[in-house]
Amino acid sequence: MRALAKLEQVLPSRLRRRVNTLQAYTVPVPRDDAGPSIDPTVLTALSAVCRDRERLRFDYHDHAGAATVRAVEPYRLVIWGRRWYLLAWDVERSDWRTFRVDRIRRRTPTGPRFTPRDLPDDVAAYVSRRVSAAAWRYQAQVTVHAPAEVIADRIGPAAGTVERLDERTCVLHTGADTVETLAVHLGLLGADFDVTGPPELLTHLHRLAHRYIRTITSSAPGDRTG
Repeated sequence: MRALAKLEQVLPSRLRRRVNTLQAYTVPVPRDDAGPSIDPTVLTALSAVCRDRERLRFDYHDHAGAATVRAVEPYRLVIWGRRWYLLAWDVERSDWRTFRVDRIRRRTPTGPRFTPRDLPDDVAAYVSRRVSAAAWRYQAQVTVHAPAEVIADRIGPAAGTVERLDERTCVLHTGADTVETLAVHLGLLGADFDVTGPPELLTHLHRLAHRYIRTITSSAPGDRTG
């Protein structure tokens, strides 16, 4: 978003209006892993239909590769690291939906115009809850032996959502494209935890544990010479 602000200062008025629209209808979420790059013309086109309150039709492929045609009322673009999501009201499903922009293939023309609805109270948090784990290749539910509010303060919303079990225990719903990134999320918890899967994550955690134990053993004071 800082780059957009700098770009705005040197643009002619016609292009500056497009950048202003993109900024006005974009909601940032704290940075996570890098995602696919997006054609800027797609972002400006989507921000324009958000601004003009025009219905949008597009072809969409979900994370499993299933193809559908969607008709929506677009409201906001949400940045998550380098991933872009469109928050929209799905006309046929009568509910809010989030769509990865890199999976959208727009159909023309747009329209008709629609009467705006009340947005969720916290757009960034809402989108985070909807896509934080479901969008990733690897997903995990981790029982953490610490209060939910403590864990929520230690991780960003892009890393997952925290569900309270009791005063001393919570569940972290998390995900990532790689098990290495998942392990980083767990390392940031600063608390004991139990995890049952996925198997690839358990294998990676075993490797990390052996590596750390080997490092500690080789660095023990009694083993030093000289």
